[in-house]
Amino acid sequence: MISKTLEVNKKKKIISNSKKFSIISYGCQMNVSDSEVVASILESIGYSYSDDINNSELVLINTCSIREKAEQTVRKKLESINSIKKINKNLKVGVLGCMAERLKEKFLEEEKIVDLVVGPDAYRDIPNLLKEIEFGNDAVNVLLSKEETYADINPSRFNTNGINAFVSITRGCDNMCTFCIVPFTRGRERSRDPKSILNEIDELVNNGYKEVTLLGQNVDSYLWYGGGLKKDYDKASEIQRKTSINFSKLLDLVAKNFTKTRIRFTTSNPQDIDDAVLETMAKHNNICNHIHLPVQSGSDKILKKMNRKHSSDEYLSLVKKIKKLLPDCGISHDMICGFPDETENDHLNTISLMNKVKYDFGFMFKYSERPGTLAARKFDDNVPEEVKQRRLSEIIDIQLKHSFENLSNYINKYSNVLIEKESKKSKEYWCGRNPQNIMVVFPKDDFKIGDYAKVRILSNTSTTLIGKGFKIKER
Repeated sequence: MISKTLEVNKKKKIISNSKKFSIISYGCQMNVSDSEVVASILESIGYSYSDDINNSELVLINTCSIREKAEQTVRKKLESINSIKKINKNLKVGVLGCMAERLKEKFLEEEKIVDLVVGPDAYRDIPNLLKEIEFGNDAVNVLLSKEETYADINPSRFNTNGINAFVSITRGCDNMCTFCIVPFTRGRERSRDPKSILNEIDELVNNGYKEVTLLGQNVDSYLWYGGGLKKDYDKASEIQRKTSINFSKLLDLVAKNFTKTRIRFTTSNPQDIDDAVLETMAKHNNICNHIHLPVQSGSDKILKKMNRKHSSDEYLSLVKKIKKLLPDCGISHDMICGFPDETENDHLNTISLMNKVKYDFGFMFKYSERPGTLAARKFDDNVPEEVKQRRLSEIIDIQLKHSFENLSNYINKYSNVLIEKESKKSKEYWCGRNPQNIMVVFPKDDFKIGDYAKVRILSNTSTTLIGKGFKIKER
């Protein structure tokens, strides 16, 4: 597989890249990963990447539809690009991803603001769709697939620091949370062949990458039994079942095969993460001690309306188990406030859960109704906007307090940091993350990007550790 991939890459380089393309990604890490797949497909037909929109023949927007704000951001960006298009008549504009699937008619027929609309499972069709544009035809493909994982496409790391990379292991989601559009835009869960995952990581390591993040809408649901949807596993043969690989086995394989590489994963669903995953993390020093564990609410009533498969008590039991097996593990969360019928008592239950867990950091949102979701069909968006905003402000304030307290515990201790880039606030400082996924900044001294540093923590904010770095031997 590796040799085949390298052969394909060599062929790519032979092609004269005369046309320029740009990709702008919004939303989740899956979108970033998908953009790298799209870039590889475009490079194979003679395009080369440019970070200058004004110098491109093709501009693609990889969209997010999970929040209303995300959609507004995408629309504003399209408006600015179309102002460029008025000057550059040859510029073609395309919309990719979740928003493309949901708003295809609006984009192509009503608003006529784009030339190309491609859903998450249709990226292979982009070369054909570009030809359709040349002939003056509509170029749209938003069909969902039961098999597509892009396992045979080597992503083009066109916008990278060369240190860390995403590796997609699953696509789609079966959970059907009522607030979420993902099952309708990315389809049912299917997992990628573990051999292709190992091959991709091997190539990354050979190219100098030192950290990979295993990526999926729900990585813990990873299940390879020869291909096919996860929901069809009950139809698998006895031999398929005996040779199947779940997430804990995959995580173990990756950690054992790449002992000098940092391994992360995201995102986990509380209902799917099991003891075997935690035991695998405890067994391998190169698996980072961080679990992103979205909870969404501390109210059992709201969790049930969201179609989450865990109660608040079950969630807290899982957190307790994580802290027992992985005492130094960082835990982060997603939280939604203002879901339909959320009362003040429900909100207080969320605050209570946050106070019990004391997360290192989190991503907090006020509920925005997404057309096409189960919640939009079944529930009235009946929590006033001002109440949503007040509750959001309260949970943010609590999280900042917990984050500051947690990070303060690092003072006068050492953190192993992989240097990723220059600090945004000072050119004299490097920044990188520790195993708990907390950002650490420290003076450059004689370090360089890609080095591991042992950083003595001297101070902190609610989001960042600040310290002094010392050289450490590479693992």
